[in-house]
Amino acid sequence: MTTRAFLLTVTACVIASSSGAQAKSRTEVRPYLEIDQTVFGDLQNGGSSAYTTVAAGIDASINTERTEGQITYRYEHRFGWDKDLGDSDVHSGLARGQYALVPNLLKIEAGALATRTRTDIAGVAANPVIGNPDNVSQLYSIYAGPTLATQLGAFNVGAAYRFGYTHVENRLHGGSGQSGIGAFDSSTSHVAGANIGMNVGVLPFGWNVSGGYEREDSNELDQRFESAFGRADVTVPISPTVAAVGGVGYEKIKSSERDALRDINGDAIVDGGGHFVTDPNSPRLLAYDQSGFIWDAGILWRPSPRTSLEARVGRRYGSMTYTGAFSYQPYDNMAFQVRVYDGIQTFGRQINSALSSLPTQFTIQRNPFGSALGGCVFGAAGGGAGRCLNDALQSVASSVYRSRGIDGVWRYTRGPWFAGLGIGYTERTFLAEQGVLATVNGLKDRSYYAQANVSRRLTSHSGVDGTVYISWFEPGLAGTADVIGTGASGSYFYNFNNHLSGTASLGVFSTRVEDVDSSLTGAAQLSARYQF
Repeated sequence: MTTRAFLLTVTACVIASSSGAQAKSRTEVRPYLEIDQTVFGDLQNGGSSAYTTVAAGIDASINTERTEGQITYRYEHRFGWDKDLGDSDVHSGLARGQYALVPNLLKIEAGALATRTRTDIAGVAANPVIGNPDNVSQLYSIYAGPTLATQLGAFNVGAAYRFGYTHVENRLHGGSGQSGIGAFDSSTSHVAGANIGMNVGVLPFGWNVSGGYEREDSNELDQRFESAFGRADVTVPISPTVAAVGGVGYEKIKSSERDALRDINGDAIVDGGGHFVTDPNSPRLLAYDQSGFIWDAGILWRPSPRTSLEARVGRRYGSMTYTGAFSYQPYDNMAFQVRVYDGIQTFGRQINSALSSLPTQFTIQRNPFGSALGGCVFGAAGGGAGRCLNDALQSVASSVYRSRGIDGVWRYTRGPWFAGLGIGYTERTFLAEQGVLATVNGLKDRSYYAQANVSRRLTSHSGVDGTVYISWFEPGLAGTADVIGTGASGSYFYNFNNHLSGTASLGVFSTRVEDVDSSLTGAAQLSARYQF
C-alpha cells in the first residue's frame, strides 16, 4: 500500500468510527473434508488423463461488536493417474479481519493470502486443470498492524502501522525464466503514517496534514525500497455536492540492490530456483531515485451517501499522474466501484496493498478445477463491491516498477441470486538504472482481464454456480508473443443433509500463445464433502 493511500484509509476510519450501529452478532465456523475425482482431455489433439484430490479446509466468519472478519482456507493434494501428470500440493486461502482494542479509537487489522500466481508474464497462461502446471508459483502473503483514529475537538487525528511479509515458491527449474525481470523469493515491509485535519464546517474549507514512511527489504539481490513524504491537502466546497480538492508536498523514493555474481563470461549466475545469486561484495546500485515537490488537484462529487466520485491530476514520480475513484451503492444488495491508479511498486508491496484493500466480509467462488484464489474478490451483501487482484498477481517480478491502470467491480445479490463482474487493465514499467536488471529498464508489460461469476440457490438443498474469465498478457519483451487465457466452469451442488454434500462440475479452458501454440482442455469432476 502506498503511504498516501494508507493514510486516506486512516482518515476514513476517523469518520466511520462514530457512525452506524453494529450488525447483529454472528459467528460461523465450518471445517470440512473433501474428495474429488477429475478427468480431463485435450479437445484439439485427443488424449485424456485423470487425478484424485483429497482436501481439507475451513470457512469461517465473525461479526460482533468488536470483531469483524472472514477466512476461507483449503489444502489439497492431487494424486495423478499417470507419470506425466505427477502429484501436487496446493494451499489456497484468504483471511481479512479487524478487532477493536478500544472502540472508536484503536483497532488491529490483519489479512492473509495463499494462492497460485503466474511466474513469468512471457510464459503460457496457467491451465487450472493440470495437476502441476507450468508457469505457476505458490504465493503466501500476510499483513497486520494497529490503526488509531479519533477526534480531538474539531480535529481528526489518525496514525497507523502495517507489517507485511510475502513469499513465493518459484517453479522455474533452473534458468531465470523471467527474461531479465528476475524471480522473487520473499520480502518484509513496514508502512507507518500519521495525519491531522479538520472537516468543512469550523472553517469554510477542510484541511489535512499527513506524513508517512515505507520500507521493504527483499531477499532477491538484497533489494531495498524506501519512501517518505509529507503533504498538506485542502477541500473547498463549491456546492452542496461538489468540492475542489488538492494538495502539495515533498516526497523521496529510493530503491537499490546489489549486483549478481558473474561467471567468467560476465553473465549473471542463476541458481536452480531461477534466482539471481547475489554478489555480497557488490556496492548498492540504484534502481530508482526520485525526490522533490509533488502536487495534485481535482474534483470531489458526493450527491448522496451512496455515491462518490473523486478525480485528480498532478505531478509525481517525475511526470504527470492521473488517479480517481468512483463508488455507487444504490442498495445494500448492489455495489459498483472503479479505480484509476498510478504508483511506484514492488511485487511484495503491491500484494500487501491489494490484500489490505479487500473487504472484511467477502464472497468467493472457487474454480472447482483450480481452487486457487485470484482474479476478483467480491464484497458480501451490504458491503462494498470488492476488489480485483489481477494487477498484483499478473506475474512474479523482482524489479521495481511503476504500476498504472484502471479496473471496475460490480456486485449484485438478490434472494437466491448472486452475480459479480470485474474488468480491468494494468501496465507495469520496469525501473532499473544499474546492475543485472538494467536490461529491462523502461520495459512495459500489459494485462487485460475480465471475470464474471454467477450463482443461484435452486432449493434449500441445491444450487448452481458458474465462472467465466479471460486474460490477455502483452509481455513487451523482444521475441515474445502475446498470451491469451480463457476459461469457463459450472457446478451443481446438492446437500444430502447438514454434513454431507455432493457437487458435479464441467469446465473448458483455453491457452493461446499467439502464432506459437494453443491448447483447449475439457474437464469434468465429481466431489463429495463432509462438513463438521
